[in-house]
Amino acid sequence: MYILYALTLGLLLIGQSYAEDYDYVEGYFDQKIDHFNFLSNGNQTYKQRYLFNATWWDVGRGPIFFYVGNEGDIVGLLKNNGFIFKAAKHFNALALFVEHRYYGKSLPFGNDSFKGENIGLLSVNQALSDYAFFLRRFQETHKAEKCPIIAFGGSYGGILAAYMRFKYPNIILGTIAASAPLYQVAGKVSGDIFFQVVTKDFHDILPQCEAQVRSAFSQLDKWAAMGQAGYSEIARTFRLCKPLNSAQDYEHLLRWARNAFVSVAMMDYPYPASAMGNLPAFPVKVMCNRLQSAARPADGLCQAVALYYNASETVNCFDIYQEYIYCADPTGCGLGFDATAWDYQACTEINLEGSTSGTVDMFPVLPFNAQMRDEYCYKTYKVLPRRNYLDVQYWGADISSASNIVFSNGNLDPWAPGGVLKNISDSLVAIMIDGGAHHLDFKEDHPNDPASVRFARDFELANIGKWLQEYYEKLYQ
Repeated sequence: MYILYALTLGLLLIGQSYAEDYDYVEGYFDQKIDHFNFLSNGNQTYKQRYLFNATWWDVGRGPIFFYVGNEGDIVGLLKNNGFIFKAAKHFNALALFVEHRYYGKSLPFGNDSFKGENIGLLSVNQALSDYAFFLRRFQETHKAEKCPIIAFGGSYGGILAAYMRFKYPNIILGTIAASAPLYQVAGKVSGDIFFQVVTKDFHDILPQCEAQVRSAFSQLDKWAAMGQAGYSEIARTFRLCKPLNSAQDYEHLLRWARNAFVSVAMMDYPYPASAMGNLPAFPVKVMCNRLQSAARPADGLCQAVALYYNASETVNCFDIYQEYIYCADPTGCGLGFDATAWDYQACTEINLEGSTSGTVDMFPVLPFNAQMRDEYCYKTYKVLPRRNYLDVQYWGADISSASNIVFSNGNLDPWAPGGVLKNISDSLVAIMIDGGAHHLDFKEDHPNDPASVRFARDFELANIGKWLQEYYEKLYQ
C-alpha cells in the first residue's frame, strides 16, 4: 500500500544515478568529550567532523536525511551510500553525514585518543549523545527546527540509527536500518551462525566449491602436522613474505585466509565494488572458479584468497600479520586507528564472539569464545566485556514498543541472521533482499541490480513518504 502511495505522488524515479552529485560541504562541530560526567575533562570539547549536501533541500522546510556514522572515515561512507542522495532528491531533503567519535578525523584526544584511559570515552551511549546534541545545534544554526530528521545507517551504523529512534524519538522521526545485526550484538544470537552463512553462500554458488575449501584446509592441516617442513611448504604455496615458524603463525594464517572469504561474502555485489577492497562483480563466484581451476586444493585456496588481498595484482608476497590483525571481532577489525577503535568496542559492549568448527561450516577449528575474548580484552585494554549492556540499555530483542523503522537485510549477507527479519508491527517492518549482500540497498542504482533491491529501495522511500506526510499534516493542521 505504501509503495502505491509513493508512486502516486511521483516520488520514485527508478534507475537514475546520482554519483555526480556527491559533492559535500565539510564542517567541524565543537562536541563535548564526555556527556555524562560533569567533573570529567571539564568543559573540554573535540572537533567532530560532518559533511552535508543541500543541492535539493527546501531550506527551512524540507527534511534532513541523517546518515549515522559508523566504524570508518565519514567521507568513505558518503561515497558508498548513494541511496541517501537519491532519497534526498525525491523529498527535497538535505543529506547529512556525521562521523562517529574515535573514527576518521573525529578523534577526541588527537593521536593520543587510543592511549591509556583516553579510549574509555568510546561507547555507544557517548556516540548517540554526540549525534543528538549535534542535530539539535545543526537545526538551530540552519533555522531548521521544524525540519523532520530521518536516520539512515548500514551495519553498525544501522544499529545506531535504530537506537537513535529508540532513544530520541523527539529528534528522529524514522529510521532506515540496513543490514543491522541488532540481535547479534546484544548477545541474543550466536555469532557462529555468521560463518555458517558464509559457507552457504559459497555452497549455493557451486556445491563443489565448499568441498574444495574443506579439502584445501585439510591439506594445510596435514602439512602443519609435519612441523617445520610442512610450514615451509605452506609458506611457499601461499607466497608468504615471512616463514611460518610456529603453531601460532599457522593459526594466524588460517584466520587470515578465513577473513578473505568473510569479506568477499559480505561484498558479493552484482558489479565491481571498492567498499572494503577492490573486487569484481560476483566475487564469490570468482573465488569458486579459482578454487575449481587449480591443480591442487591448496593452490586454489591461495588464488581465491588473493582475490581479496591482491586485487590489484601488484603484491609479490603476502604479509599475513600486516594484512590481518587478530582482534575481538572474529570477522575482522581492519587496519589502523579505525581498527583499534572497533576492537575496543568489541571488547566492551559489542558482542561478536563466534567460532568455526569445520562441521557446520567449511572452515578450520578456530574458536573465539567468551573466555578467549575476556583474556584478550583484559590483556589488550585492561577491560572485560559487558555482555548484557546492549541487551539492557537498548532493549535486546524486545523492540516492539518502537515505531517508524524499516529493517532491510540481504539473504547473501552473513550478518542477516543477527538482524530483524520479520515485521514486528505495522510501523516496525522488515524486508528481505533476494540476492543482496551487505546493505546493497544503500548503494546507488546500478543496471545490474536485482529486482529485489529495486523493490526494497522503493519500499523504503514509500515508508519515508508516509512518515513525512504524517509529520507535515500534524505540523500544518
